[in-house]
Amino acid sequence: MAAAARRPVLLGLRDAPMAAPSRGGGRAPAWATNKLGGSADAVPSVRLGCPGCGVCGAALLHLVQVYCPLEASPYHRVANVFACAGKGCWGKPQSWKVLRSQCLQAEDKEARDRSLKQKQESNFAASDWCEEADDWGVCDEAESPAYTSLQLLGLNEVMMSNSLSREVECASQFQQLRLSEAKDVSGPLSIRAPVREGTVAASSAPVFQPYYISVVDEEDYTGFIDTDHADKLLKEYQQREGVDLEQLMSESFAGESDNEKYEKSEVKSRDHTFHKFMKRISVCHEQILRYSWGGQPLFITCPPANINKGIPACSNCGSNRVFEFQLMPALVSMLQSDTDLSVEFGTVIVYTCERSCWPTNHQTPLEEFIFVQEDPDQKLFK
Repeated sequence: MAAAARRPVLLGLRDAPMAAPSRGGGRAPAWATNKLGGSADAVPSVRLGCPGCGVCGAALLHLVQVYCPLEASPYHRVANVFACAGKGCWGKPQSWKVLRSQCLQAEDKEARDRSLKQKQESNFAASDWCEEADDWGVCDEAESPAYTSLQLLGLNEVMMSNSLSREVECASQFQQLRLSEAKDVSGPLSIRAPVREGTVAASSAPVFQPYYISVVDEEDYTGFIDTDHADKLLKEYQQREGVDLEQLMSESFAGESDNEKYEKSEVKSRDHTFHKFMKRISVCHEQILRYSWGGQPLFITCPPANINKGIPACSNCGSNRVFEFQLMPALVSMLQSDTDLSVEFGTVIVYTCERSCWPTNHQTPLEEFIFVQEDPDQKLFK
């Protein structure tokens, strides 16, 4: 049987800092902007609120916002990831949340048309003419959904040697939504399923400095793999862990007890997973996000053997959840604030409803499933 075609992988990179939130005026709305930090932006008719930590109750900080509409879907679609900055909460799934919001494209157009009409009917001073000059976005012209999404994702800003048509094709693949029959997924894996927690006052929630996120195709980096960088990082990791990958791969387990065999096998598996992770991201080690809807996540440490059974079904429609995107280690050092806040992690993997369901006239976000893997080094200090 022929192997299934590999789904495209898009990489998110930190771009220019955001000076101020978008205020409309014919440009892309704030919620249609990919960004890290700042405050989460609600789509029309949805009340986002400020989620609280399931461990300590503190306000969660907004980490990233991803505008991710799916091909052939009539909805705008946004995912927001939040986490707790409390050191005692790092690595605990209850201290993370991912919220998915949607709105019909027709409803958004009507709302923007009303706003534009009201603005046109107002009398503006001359200084108001270019008030949006520093905002990023696209004009609300009659463009195809694929091209509009391409602009909102920032692919049209990428300074790559490939042609624009290559990027349009990539964005089209990125938006493919293939629906399958809904199934109940349950299993013994002890992974926390999404549970609605209370929210806290938005005014009490601190924020990280906001930056735009630009998007590139991982394939654009093929042929430029920095194996030296990957090998250097691997050696540093092995020195800290006190393990030798080559030795573990070649040594026999003769004469060892079953427990010793298991422990060494576990170490070998963990080291192999980390090596695979570092080698894959070496093509672009500044990536802060990997997106591949329906694709495969990249684990930093060996996941539980039954992880797929532990990913709960959608709490709204009962459909399976699929991998959509993950946050990468480079994001940690880019989360900056005036109050010395920080969030530590290895990688954070987001699974969302494969049908991307959205109840009619729904006014609150739907919580999706998030799987957190700590940085292997964090475990050394616990």
